[in-house]
Amino acid sequence: MNRTARPARLLAAAAAAAVSLTLLSGCGVLDEIMSGGEAPRDEPGGEITASAEANAFQILKGDCIDLEALDGYGEATEGEEYEVETVPVVPCSDPHTGEVFAELVMDTDEYPGDEGMAKKFDEWCYEQFGTFVGVSYDESQYGYTGFYPTRDTWEQRDDRTLQCVISSEEPVTGTLKGAAK
Repeated sequence: MNRTARPARLLAAAAAAAVSLTLLSGCGVLDEIMSGGEAPRDEPGGEITASAEANAFQILKGDCIDLEALDGYGEATEGEEYEVETVPVVPCSDPHTGEVFAELVMDTDEYPGDEGMAKKFDEWCYEQFGTFVGVSYDESQYGYTGFYPTRDTWEQRDDRTLQCVISSEEPVTGTLKGAAK
């Protein structure tokens, strides 16, 4: 793992039919130290209303992400991890290459270990992918990536949330829910 002393979420390339990335929660520290801020959202729906650099811990299910603008995204190779502090979010009506499609809050007190967490994330997102897109991951032209806790965020921030992000090589507008591609 490539870790620095700065608070961040980690980015790791995951093996898949189409190269996808796994964004991991990183070192746990106070939100005030994290760079980025809250994404501009409408009320009452909470949808992103303008492009912004959002704090990596402020991403929500349904948010659209410009994965290509994510610092280091294009540089990652399979199995590599690196840290990100902010996530470039955009309104889903704007071109984007990622969308948070599923979220799971784990209800256990014990951290499952780095390998256990990665396995839980991959199995759960793989299962949820077909429900969201309308075809299985193996049949789809899309990949997935996402956020999940590290030991530090688990222990220091009580982070228990796994988030799956569908990824597209070409920018899309709107949601990919039910795209069946």
